[in-house]
Amino acid sequence: MKKLARTSTLLLCLALPALPAMAQEAGVSVDRMSRLRGLVPEKQLEEQATMQYEELKQQARQKGVLAADTDPQLQRVRAISRRIIANATRWNPGASDWQWEINLIRADSVNAFCMPGGKIAFFSGLVDKLKLTDDEIAIVAGHEIAHALREHGRERVAKGNLLQLGANLGSAIFGLGQTGQMVVGQGAQLALLRFSREDETEADTVGLDLVARAGYDPRAGVALWRKMAMLEKSAPPQWLSSHPSGSNRIAQIQKTLPQVMPVYAKAVNAQSGALPPYRSNVQGVAPVQ
Repeated sequence: MKKLARTSTLLLCLALPALPAMAQEAGVSVDRMSRLRGLVPEKQLEEQATMQYEELKQQARQKGVLAADTDPQLQRVRAISRRIIANATRWNPGASDWQWEINLIRADSVNAFCMPGGKIAFFSGLVDKLKLTDDEIAIVAGHEIAHALREHGRERVAKGNLLQLGANLGSAIFGLGQTGQMVVGQGAQLALLRFSREDETEADTVGLDLVARAGYDPRAGVALWRKMAMLEKSAPPQWLSSHPSGSNRIAQIQKTLPQVMPVYAKAVNAQSGALPPYRSNVQGVAPVQ
């Protein structure tokens, strides 16, 4: 019964109202980070992430696809990412203690990530296939770094643990059996997908703030997703995807631009209203005002 009571208490946490918005004197503001993070030890998760990152690097090195420090594309990605990391403590003071690391894997995958604790990897397919400009690389880096700063990985692990506890508890209480537990588990999976889309939207928003402060054009986010739409003609319905649809993502970015463009203008010593349109480098991607 004690275990049941503890589990019920944890599940009730999911229904607690969101904390007040986290204010910034300029730029964007978002809700405070979820209290569910406290269910997963920060240092333990960072240590696990570091171990996985080292394994990934070792495998890439063995296959000859880990870019050398002298690789021009890696140097470019590192230079852009470091400018963004310089503003990281604004969103997470603990980031000052992270052992940041940025690497490039030569693979066709259109992907990038930042693990808890600041372990970043770019895949060359992302840069090459989308012909990313420096501003567009900054958008990707800012988004992935924002995931780490907002501790989405830690929160997602906590939610996953709670949902699995809920599935097991429901099966035991109502006598659902193995088949019933599978159905409950599928429901939990859909709930996680919804949480993940919320994380993606928040990472876009915080990422734009980071990008602007680093002196990169936040409007490149619109161009990036227009490029992505050209690359991927078909995508799963948004309600079955862990990411918002491209059109919704662009709309959210455009909604955020009025908050971050003055920050960007200040970073580049320009008047916000006098900035020229952002122009990408691919035909068919319209300039962004």
